[in-house]
Amino acid sequence: MQPPLLGADSDPMISVEHVTKSYGPYTAVNDVSFEAAAGEITGFLGPNGAGKSTTMRIMVGLTPATSGRVTLNGREYHDIPNPGRHVGILLDASAQHAGRTGREILTIGAMTMGLPSARVDEMLATVGLTESESRRRLRDYSLGMKQRLGIAHALLGDPEMLILDEPANGLDPAGIRWMRGLLRGYADRGGSVVLSSHLLHEVELVADRMILIGNGRIVASGDRAELLRLGGGAATVARADDPVALTTALDAERIAHRTEGQLVHVFAPPVEVGRLAVRHQVALVELRAQQDGLEDLFLTLTESDAREPLEGAHS
Repeated sequence: MQPPLLGADSDPMISVEHVTKSYGPYTAVNDVSFEAAAGEITGFLGPNGAGKSTTMRIMVGLTPATSGRVTLNGREYHDIPNPGRHVGILLDASAQHAGRTGREILTIGAMTMGLPSARVDEMLATVGLTESESRRRLRDYSLGMKQRLGIAHALLGDPEMLILDEPANGLDPAGIRWMRGLLRGYADRGGSVVLSSHLLHEVELVADRMILIGNGRIVASGDRAELLRLGGGAATVARADDPVALTTALDAERIAHRTEGQLVHVFAPPVEVGRLAVRHQVALVELRAQQDGLEDLFLTLTESDAREPLEGAHS
């Protein structure tokens, strides 16, 4: 990777500070703040329409923030000279000229950044696109091939930071595993990665830290252990003779929960739920620990999410 933009003593750092984006009366991003450190993969998670893409477009100067700012190693994106040498971006794998070949797209990028042509071959090999595939036009690429080309373009300038929006879209399971390994290796060499997704399991396997966004706001952040603690430790599945009585009791004691049919998913250990049921005289017919409390926390914290508008839909 290139030397950090601010000198040898500076670590790559992405800093999002109190960013808000409003379209008239609608607020797509609401006071969002987080940092992505050097040597780490930061997962930016939320349902479709939660504000992830708008935030990432603000990060790279494509959408102006209503308020707040984003700095990349201390500078806003538009102030970085030859930015592709410092920040690799993948926001839309199809956002290239459909009539150009993959090789042409990378060659133009290399020329723009002042890179040797050998870098194109290196990146094609890195992302697993063959010589024949590189000479096909983008319109003939599958979505997975477009994603690989987009990752190659993001890495082309040997940047110290990566900002990737839903990079696993269109990749098969082997491709997703390959991408995880690629990004893990990049971070282990000191790079900073922000990786957005609406798929929790895809990100938790590779992210060092996760930022959960819902309805345009950050609703939780931390590593996996911290998020599980936030959710009350091991989540519990409970079923009662009277489901309403159970949820009323949980509400009364301010214990987070989510209802799914007759089942109630509770962010507290089974023993605590059992004691609560006794205190409130609720008859339980099922009580068990749930294996994946993190997914339940994610769904609960983001379940009231609103869809963000299409870019440009508001003046």
